[in-house]
Amino acid sequence: MDKIRVLLVEDEAVLAMIIAETLGKRGFEINIGKNGVEGWSLFNQLKPDICIIDIMMPRKDGISLLQDIREVDEFIPVIFLTAKSQTEDVLKGFEARADDYMKKPFSMEELIFRLKSMLRRKLPAAIEKPPLSEAPYKIGPYEFDHKRLELTFEDSITALSQREGDLLALLLQHKNSLLERKTALLKLWGDDNVFNARSMDVYVTRLRKYFVKDHGVEILNIRGQGYKLID
Repeated sequence: MDKIRVLLVEDEAVLAMIIAETLGKRGFEINIGKNGVEGWSLFNQLKPDICIIDIMMPRKDGISLLQDIREVDEFIPVIFLTAKSQTEDVLKGFEARADDYMKKPFSMEELIFRLKSMLRRKLPAAIEKPPLSEAPYKIGPYEFDHKRLELTFEDSITALSQREGDLLALLLQHKNSLLERKTALLKLWGDDNVFNARSMDVYVTRLRKYFVKDHGVEILNIRGQGYKLID
């Protein structure tokens, strides 16, 4: 069986060496970038299975690096490492679509556990995806083309990411009725843990912004239950 390829982007040389040696002994293949620019280059060269990224780095910070990664790969698991502990920094990490977040100093055993847990959840084939529709959906004055991942309002076209498109399609399947949080998380993320739930909330916020041109279309938050798309 091929080794799991881990991209570690960390500018603290001693910490990077400790992580690399520990994970190497557990059978992982580790590649290290010393800053965000090196990390981006290695990501494109190696196509890793999972990334561990420090937030505070020279040349390109971890959040900027993750934003670049998400442009080309919506699903690769990413763990942020940081010495920061304020709530606002945790939220920035989730808004950048990180999957998990560990504060330094941390236990190597916990890091290994989280890596293995994420890899088990990494978009298994069994995850149910919303069916693609050949014809565009009508959402009030908008048109949504799931296959092309485009949302059109009059002459304006917004390009959606795959995850945004899949979530919108799922909301449309439950239009004017409740889409339960757990249902959406299991179908699109494969797990309803708190990290995926935070990630889904970010995607819902992004979708809401796309519908600001017509107040007749809303994505309601049904507290403690889920979401409802109404038009």
